[in-house]
Amino acid sequence: MDNDNKSKASEEDLLTGTIQLLAGKTKADPNPDELEKLKRLIKKNVPFTLRSYFMAYLLREMLNANSPKIRQMAATQAPAPAAQREPKVAKPRRAAKSVEAAEAEQNPTQEKKTPEKRVEKPLPEGAKTLYLNIGKMKRLYAKELSLLLQKELEITREDIFSLRIHDKYSFISMSEENCEKAIVKLNGMDIKGRTAAVSYSNKE
Repeated sequence: MDNDNKSKASEEDLLTGTIQLLAGKTKADPNPDELEKLKRLIKKNVPFTLRSYFMAYLLREMLNANSPKIRQMAATQAPAPAAQREPKVAKPRRAAKSVEAAEAEQNPTQEKKTPEKRVEKPLPEGAKTLYLNIGKMKRLYAKELSLLLQKELEITREDIFSLRIHDKYSFISMSEENCEKAIVKLNGMDIKGRTAAVSYSNKE
């Protein structure tokens, strides 16, 4: 039984090699016009449902007529049996490196930096907090608001203890004196296309 199976497998390999050889020659044939002419004749005279059998019949007849020659050609082209093929060894996939890991490799001597936690400084004694009805949605940012306060109140950056910009409103912490000046100067002012309303914050 084993010999019969090996014989059948060998025959099938030879036939596979022959078909692959003929398919390759079909693609590289120097006279495609002749092939096209034959193709049209086959299409005209052989029903569609019989064409596969027709091609199989032609192959069998050709093999019978040229058996030794075809076998020799197919043997050189036939794929190696599965048992003889070298198994493909899957290469281990390298894990993707993060940007931080890549930078660390490029600069091995550089110390790893841990993100600094932002610590809010406690407000000085006597500080007050104002509410402003304008925030990020009007594209108001801390730097712009700081510069506006310094200009309008004639104060320095150090006089502004805290600025917190939310989506629709902001909080400003300063001394009571500067808060009073801000209420007088900024109320009714056009800031980012909106009329400013400044008052002492009830949430603080």
